[in-house]
Amino acid sequence: MKNKLLTITLIVLVTITLVGIIILAVVWQFNKNDDAGNKEPTIDEIIEASVDIPEITTNLEGRQFIRISLKIQTDGPKAAEELTKREFQVKNIVLQEMSEMTRENFEGKAGKQAFEESIKVLLEPLMQTGEIEKVYITSYIIQ
Repeated sequence: MKNKLLTITLIVLVTITLVGIIILAVVWQFNKNDDAGNKEPTIDEIIEASVDIPEITTNLEGRQFIRISLKIQTDGPKAAEELTKREFQVKNIVLQEMSEMTRENFEGKAGKQAFEESIKVLLEPLMQTGEIEKVYITSYIIQ
């Protein structure tokens, strides 16, 4: 009787221990994957994956003209390399987009963010390697 009770107690303890170890392993693995997936890139990684688009000067709709420079952040160095090769296409898309815009389209924070987002959306289909993460206006002047 004592042997059976001892055996059952040991089996229950071993089972509880194994279940606890499995739960800890699953939680640890989940946290490890979550940390790796949400890791923000360092500034050096962002710069390495970004492309500067030199100053573009063009007319806006109406009589004003704009001078604008952009920095386009991709999801990696290979995508940045591809985007560098596609600079002429980027400039073409930016020029076409701005030709239908007015000074008012660039007013305020919301106007600039809308322009950045529209350029991002227009550039995405070009990319065969990687994708566009963000478009930044690095300088602009409207006259």
